[in-house]
Amino acid sequence: MSPSVVDPAAATGKRESSWLLGTGLIVALIASIKLLVHAYASGNYGYFIDELYYLACSKHLDFGYVDQPPLIALVTALERIVLGESLRAIRFLPVLSGVSLILLTGRFARELGAGRFGQGLAALAILLAPGFLATDNFLSMNAFEPLFWVGCAYVYVRIVKTGNQKLWLWFGVIAGVGLQNKHSMLIFAFGLIAGLVLAGQWRLLRRPWIWAGGLVAFLIFLPNLIWNIQHHFPFLELQANIRRNGRNVDLTPAAFLAQQVLTMLPFSAPIWLGGLWFYFFRDEGKGFRAVGWAFAIACAVILILNPRVYYLWPAFPVLFAAGGVMWETWLRDPRIRWVRFAYPALMILVGVALAPVAVPVLPVETYIRYEAALHLRPPAIERWKLGPLPQLYADQFGWEEMAAAVSRAYYSLPPGVRARTAIFGGNYGQAGAIDLFGPKYGLPKAISGHQSYFYWGPREYTGESIIFMGTNQRRVDAMCASSQKVGRVDHPYSMPFEHFDLFYCSGLKWPLKEYWPKMKTWD
Repeated sequence: MSPSVVDPAAATGKRESSWLLGTGLIVALIASIKLLVHAYASGNYGYFIDELYYLACSKHLDFGYVDQPPLIALVTALERIVLGESLRAIRFLPVLSGVSLILLTGRFARELGAGRFGQGLAALAILLAPGFLATDNFLSMNAFEPLFWVGCAYVYVRIVKTGNQKLWLWFGVIAGVGLQNKHSMLIFAFGLIAGLVLAGQWRLLRRPWIWAGGLVAFLIFLPNLIWNIQHHFPFLELQANIRRNGRNVDLTPAAFLAQQVLTMLPFSAPIWLGGLWFYFFRDEGKGFRAVGWAFAIACAVILILNPRVYYLWPAFPVLFAAGGVMWETWLRDPRIRWVRFAYPALMILVGVALAPVAVPVLPVETYIRYEAALHLRPPAIERWKLGPLPQLYADQFGWEEMAAAVSRAYYSLPPGVRARTAIFGGNYGQAGAIDLFGPKYGLPKAISGHQSYFYWGPREYTGESIIFMGTNQRRVDAMCASSQKVGRVDHPYSMPFEHFDLFYCSGLKWPLKEYWPKMKTWD
C-alpha cells in the first residue's frame, strides 16, 4: 500500500463536518435537481408491471421469492403501510435512493481526492445518465442496488485511507443487506475481494476483520439462503428457464458495451474511462486499484451470464467518482480551463435531450412524436413485440382497464356462481392488477402460477368456475369441461402481449388443488 494514500486527518477521526456546504455544495444542488425531476415524473403514466408484483409480495412477506430476495417486498410493505399505495408513495424510497446515490458518489470522489469540480462532474454524470433516470423513477431492486455496490467500495476506500480494519464489519453489513436486495451483490463483492489479490493487497486477507465482515454478510444473507435450500433454489430454475426460452435479447460483448455507453450518456464516457485510467495507471489510484478490478471482474462475469443492459449500471458510479478526480487534474492548465464549463454544458444539453426516453416527463402522445422525430427508442431488453411505446413505458399502461374488463365478465355471472369464481392471471402483472385495482371493482384476489404467485396457491377455489386472463383458448378448452369467451383486454399503449381475450371456464376437468402443480410458470 502506498503511504501517500493514507489520510492522517481521517485516521484520527477528524472529518469535515460541513462538506455539503463547502466543496460538496454543487453535489447537493445536483441532488436537489434529481429530487425535483422525479418528484414531477414519478406520478406520471401508471404502475409498472413489476410494481404490481412487489405490492402483492408485500402482502405475503417471506424470507425469499422465486425471482428475488425479500428486501424489496419488505421495503414495499413499509411504503404501503406508512405512505399508501399511490404511485408517488411507492416510488418515494427509489427516488430517495437515487438522490442518495448522487450524494454518495460526490463523497466518494472527495475521498479519492477530487475537489469541487471533480465532485460536481461525478454527480452530474449520475444525474444525467438515462439508465439511472429510468431505474430511480419506479419501485424496483435496481433502484437500490447501486447504493450497496458503491457503499461497499466506499468502505474499502476508507479502510485504505484510515487503516481501520474494523470497517470491514460495515462492509459486511452493506454486502449482506445488498444480497437481501439482489443476488448480484455477490458479483461486485467477489470482484472487490478478488481485486485485493490482483492489486497486490492480498495481505489484507490475512487480517481477521475482513473475515469477520464476511461472516456478518453471510449471517444477514442466511435466512434467504435457507429459504432457497428449502425450496430447492427456484431462482436457479427460473434462470435456466429464461435461458432456454430465449426471452432475453442476446448481446455480443461489443453490443453490450455500446449499450453501456448509450445508457450512461455518451458524453459521460470520457469520465468513466478516465476513472479506469485513475485506478489502473495513476499513482494516486494505486492504493484503490481493487475498485478498478472489481468493475472489470463484474463486467466479465456479467458478460458470461447472458447480460441485460442494466446489470452493470451499479458499478459505474465508482468510475464516475474516479473520473472526476482525473478530469479535474487534466483540466488544471489555465489554457483549457474553459473546458470545465463547456463540457458539462454539452453533457447537460445531450442529457436533457435523452431524458424523455428514460423518465416520463412528457405526455404520452408528445413522447411518441418526440421519439419518432429523434429516433430515440431505447434498447430492447426482452424479445417482446412492441407497440407505439418502448417496454419501460408500455408496461405502465392498461392495468386498471384490465381490472375493469375482468369486472364486467365477473359480474355477468349469476351471484351464486361469482362467489365460487376464481380469477386466474397468466402472469404476475395481470394477477397484481386484479389485486391492486380489484377492490375498487368488487373483485376477489387473483390466483396465478407465475413466479411466487405459484407458492401462494389456489386459495380455497375448487376450479368449478374460473375466469382466465392471458391464456389461449386451446389451453382453456383442454382444461375445462366447457368454456367461452367473455371479454377482451386491450389498450393502445400497453405491451402487445397484454392484449388478450378473457375466457370463462365452467368446471375444471380436475380438482384445482390437484392440477395446481401444472399451473407453475417460472419464466
